[in-house]
Amino acid sequence: MNSTRRGTVVAAFGRHYEIELADLTTATGYPLGKKSIYTCGDEIELSDDGQILSLHPRRTLLYRADGFREKLIASNVTQIILVVATDPSFSDALLTRALVAAEHEGMQALIVLNKCDLPDGLEAARALLAPYVALGYRVIAMSAKQDVGELKTLLQNHVSVLVGQSGMGKSTLTNALIPGALAATREVSIALDSGKHTTTHARLYRLPVGAGDTLSNGALIDCPGLQEFGLSHLTPAQIGHGFLEFRSLLGQCRFRDCQHRSEPGCAIKTALENGAVHPRRLEHFHQLVAALGKA
Repeated sequence: MNSTRRGTVVAAFGRHYEIELADLTTATGYPLGKKSIYTCGDEIELSDDGQILSLHPRRTLLYRADGFREKLIASNVTQIILVVATDPSFSDALLTRALVAAEHEGMQALIVLNKCDLPDGLEAARALLAPYVALGYRVIAMSAKQDVGELKTLLQNHVSVLVGQSGMGKSTLTNALIPGALAATREVSIALDSGKHTTTHARLYRLPVGAGDTLSNGALIDCPGLQEFGLSHLTPAQIGHGFLEFRSLLGQCRFRDCQHRSEPGCAIKTALENGAVHPRRLEHFHQLVAALGKA
């Protein structure tokens, strides 16, 4: 009878998985049957001949979903790092979606404003991030090509995942944080005002430990850039709970089925009028709930 070995999925290539074993050596794993249900960060049991026999319970699971399919991003993550940049421009709607997903899973969230050495878009980027700063989300303004020291300290004792649109500089960040990672980078497509996809699959990197390094343990997952972040797996109530400024107001409206639009006695609309809720955030909420009906 074959023995089993516990391992962690550190990369996925279709139906082939790179598995890191307890001794930090790697092996190739294959799923049983036709379904491939594993993602980067999964802890599994592997047979001697490379078959993935079982999946250990996930502590967290970050994924996106629309009406047609689900896309797993990473599992067992404790911190999501949302990477935006001064150039190309970024979508605050996508940022909100990712934050709602992270809040639903109980992950700590950190926003990195990258490419601050490019000043032309800096003011506009800061303005777009202002509502998130007001909510208490930590925002680090930096340039991955110059200094990643502050971010390094915030990775300590976490399994972090880098999430963002293409062209935000996630691969450059990975290269700066993980010596030898050699993550591919490309020029940003100025004509399209969007990045070219450089990372084709998610990969988990162990954080280096060495003399003079502030990191004691943890891991970093770099994943492909994304342009969509569907949340069709959440209910309207779960989406509302993912908005930090809504939490104390939920259940305070006059009508139980309040849609927070024009209903009388709406606690969230009152908070909007008082400046406690940003108009853009309420707009994002309505977009997310409307999308559920189309999924």
